[in-house]
Amino acid sequence: MCAVVDHGCEHICANLPDSYECRCRPGYQLNIDLKKCNLIDYCDLGNHGCEHNCVSVPESYICRCKKGYMLNLDGKTCSKIDHCADGTHGCEQEFENTDHSCVCKCRKGFTLRSDRKTCKKIDHCADGTHGCEQEFMNTEDSCVCKCRKGFTLRPDGKTCKKIDHCADGTHGCEQEFMNTEDSCVCKCRKGFTLRPDGKTCKSVDVCQTVDHGCEHQCVSTNDSYICRCFEGFMLAEDGKSCKKPECGDGVMDLVFVIDGSKSLGPANFELVKQFVNGIVDSLDISRTGTHVGLIQYSTKVRTEFTLGKYTTAEDVKQAVSRMQYMGRGSMTGSAIRHMFEFSFSAKEGARLNIPRVSIVFTDGRSQDDVSEWANKAKNSGVTIYALGVGKAIEQELREIASEPDEKHLYYAEDFENMGEITKKLKSRICKDKPSDENMCECENVITFQNQVTEKLKTLVQNIEAMSKKLEILETQLVLK
Repeated sequence: MCAVVDHGCEHICANLPDSYECRCRPGYQLNIDLKKCNLIDYCDLGNHGCEHNCVSVPESYICRCKKGYMLNLDGKTCSKIDHCADGTHGCEQEFENTDHSCVCKCRKGFTLRSDRKTCKKIDHCADGTHGCEQEFMNTEDSCVCKCRKGFTLRPDGKTCKKIDHCADGTHGCEQEFMNTEDSCVCKCRKGFTLRPDGKTCKSVDVCQTVDHGCEHQCVSTNDSYICRCFEGFMLAEDGKSCKKPECGDGVMDLVFVIDGSKSLGPANFELVKQFVNGIVDSLDISRTGTHVGLIQYSTKVRTEFTLGKYTTAEDVKQAVSRMQYMGRGSMTGSAIRHMFEFSFSAKEGARLNIPRVSIVFTDGRSQDDVSEWANKAKNSGVTIYALGVGKAIEQELREIASEPDEKHLYYAEDFENMGEITKKLKSRICKDKPSDENMCECENVITFQNQVTEKLKTLVQNIEAMSKKLEILETQLVLK
């Protein structure tokens, strides 16, 4: 049949008793048209067991692996191909097995050179865009800003600020401290030096370390030295040599009565303080010499320091400089009363048989009477010098001052002319000072009596000697 008919079989025509049938070669199967053949896909049957890919072949199938893998001996499973396993990759740092080959890699912060095997460090700072204020450092990830010693990085990560090692207050320095790059360092003020503990300070005896040139005594101060004189001497203008005060031979108890009223004003009050210290400079102030006290008055009276308070001119001048201006009314009479009743009392340091002198300063009319207490003071033996400036009333000054007026009353039109008063008053005080040339009358009498007594003793001794000689002569005459 197959020979005589147009069977149309694609592969094989098989004769049957009454007909024919088309058949397919092995690995193919007949289509539904029963004539054509299709290749049998054994992989589609689902029982091939291939791990990766299944490939149909005539009458069967084979398993194949994906790229980079190889088929295991079981013909079904796959294993990754290790291209690096033989160690011939030549990579400097790291390597990685890929589907196709063994690829060289670099660690973080490095990049592969063109030879694809060796590595070089990545310089993140090389382009100069880091913006660091002081220093920078290349790291694996980036360019990092840094600060020099003694500085710390600000939150912006770029600029720097100085580290203040002293800021926490734990330095323990006694006097001063200084922040350095490394730490907080203790320092001492001028005139002091740091002890070995590095924190406390001790005074430097400047007098022992410099050629001070002081004639009498050198006294170290905080940052320098001052020259001082022995008792009975005062420092000369050169600040080093010593001289007898202008009134060095005079001893007195001197009380200043200073006007501190509102009309004076703070600036002029400072000039008055300079005036007082100018007088003090001319006096021999010491334990056995002149003593000085001072009271200030306005509406009330205030004792600034008593006669017995200080025994050196320097201490007196410092006390004068510390005076605070009262700046109220002007009760000159009350001030003179206070001077009379209290300032020259034994309680406040007045001494017996020592001349008592008061210098009363005023710049205007008193709000109370001055004559009563001025007279009482003068009658008690106090010598009063009255000093007036500006609007001071002449009549009041005469009532205050001892007689004669030309020796005890002084006036200046303004404070700028007070220097003349100072000169005249210093000269007058020195002229009126107690001295050997001007001893009190009783001392002269005593001296005269002592001299006469001595001469009488000498005369008696001479008479006795003459009497003995006469007796001897008489005896000699009788024997003859």
